[in-house]
Amino acid sequence: MAVFTAKDVQTLRERTGCGMMDCKKALTESDGNMDKAIELLREKGLSAAAKKAGRIAAEGIVHAVVENGVGVVVEVNSETDFVAKNADFQGFVDAVAKTIAKQIPADVDALLPLKLDGSDMTVEEALRDKILVIGENMKIRRFVRFEGVVSTYIHGGGRIGVMVKFETGVGDKAEFQTFAKDVAMQIAAAGPLFLNKESVPQETIDKEKEILTAQAMNEGRPQNIAEKMVAGRIQKYYKEVCLLEQPYVKNGDIPVNQYVADTAKALDGDIKVVEFVRFEKGEGLEKREDNFADEVASMMK
Repeated sequence: MAVFTAKDVQTLRERTGCGMMDCKKALTESDGNMDKAIELLREKGLSAAAKKAGRIAAEGIVHAVVENGVGVVVEVNSETDFVAKNADFQGFVDAVAKTIAKQIPADVDALLPLKLDGSDMTVEEALRDKILVIGENMKIRRFVRFEGVVSTYIHGGGRIGVMVKFETGVGDKAEFQTFAKDVAMQIAAAGPLFLNKESVPQETIDKEKEILTAQAMNEGRPQNIAEKMVAGRIQKYYKEVCLLEQPYVKNGDIPVNQYVADTAKALDGDIKVVEFVRFEKGEGLEKREDNFADEVASMMK
């Protein structure tokens, strides 16, 4: 007969987050061996994780790290916003970001078999453990990794994450750090789709012109007038969707590209915004719709 104490059960529960009866059963099956009991619970967690895999995970956080000239922004989803505030979940996301920074996986599939930073487990094993312990489906959705001079900004406790890459020789100056953070905040607030006019795909411009022309014609404008209106509206479109063309949020009298030029001049150096990424938690994902009445009714059965 397995020999273990109530304190052993409590210790196993604290280490795994599993229920008291599950811990007691695992210790019984493992003849009181703590490590084997943990392994048994993890094995059971694989099936538990599989059951949860079909559940919608559109909450979670966007997180960013910058270490040794490498920046990473990553989105990890959970089922509820409550879990996103869990320190254990946040620590896992931070470890995932550091793993990406150091091991350079090409995509999420390449990331999963890598050793998680600061752990003996792979990213996939650690993710399954979190699903077991926390009790919700979780998914590492996407990430981007930049090397060089980068700045990051996280807004709303992980609701929006931004990372910007620059080419500059003044990246070590405090004034540049303030400027870079301002640019990242601009991206978070204004949500540009492209860096500049030149980076907008021609098919996107053609489609926009088609829509704008139809709008002008529906307003009763003659063809020649409609074409002139479309030309003006395309310039307005650039100011809405291109970062460097947008009005600078802290001074609407100048565009962002002017702010970049003014800062470079003030710091006596060159500054070029190379690329950026903006993640908004859960964008494009199906959201879970809870029916409170059904939930209450199911609890009463």
